[in-house]
Amino acid sequence: MSDQKTTHFGYRQVPVGEKAARVREVFDSVASRYDLMNDLMSLGIHRLWKRHAIELAGVRRGQQVLDLASGTGDLADRFAGIVGPDGLVVMSDINAAMLGEGRERMLDRGRVGNLHYSLINAEKIPFGEDRFDCVTISFGLRNVTDKQAALNEMFRVLRPGGKALILEFSHPLTKPLSKVYDVYSFSVLPTLGKLIVNDSGSYRYLAESIRMHPDQETLRSMMETAGFERCEYFNHTGGIVAIHRGYKL
Repeated sequence: MSDQKTTHFGYRQVPVGEKAARVREVFDSVASRYDLMNDLMSLGIHRLWKRHAIELAGVRRGQQVLDLASGTGDLADRFAGIVGPDGLVVMSDINAAMLGEGRERMLDRGRVGNLHYSLINAEKIPFGEDRFDCVTISFGLRNVTDKQAALNEMFRVLRPGGKALILEFSHPLTKPLSKVYDVYSFSVLPTLGKLIVNDSGSYRYLAESIRMHPDQETLRSMMETAGFERCEYFNHTGGIVAIHRGYKL
């Protein structure tokens, strides 16, 4: 938490003020091959997780969407197509290298006009209250130092009737799956990282950060604390990933 002197960075404790910079270093290292690693790590299944998140968002033409921790823009790209020229999607990330990769990708796809870019720390969103119809964060909340502050901010910038979607790694539902997942996470992922981006440490951090992230019920409770109502979650791949949804009513 932000009122403590230290916080976790993977399994290590670091000064609160240093975590964001350490996370930034991780994504600086992997930005250029982020999409390739996502496909390899998940065997392409991440596309199905994101597709379901987009369906659950229920975004409509003319609406405004804030996509936090956009990475290379998988969700922002789809949202921009849905909201159309009368809508707006803000594609954001705390990491300039990742946002740059995403911007180039969107330009290559011809996504212009209704897509804006912004460097944003999810704990301090630089927009006024009641601004967006939907706020999403995909595989980014676990990297935030003060997750409750980020959830509070997501609630603040949503319009009444708006919804928040959180797509994130979570906790497997069974012990056998958990054991297999541990072997994969701590053996296969760092090896892939070493082979593809010459960086095993960043993917060891990924595995550790997932274990330190709140489980499904805890995250739902944190959303309720932020003010969200009708909070629910949808498990994917045996709980390895979960999509949480809550409304500002």
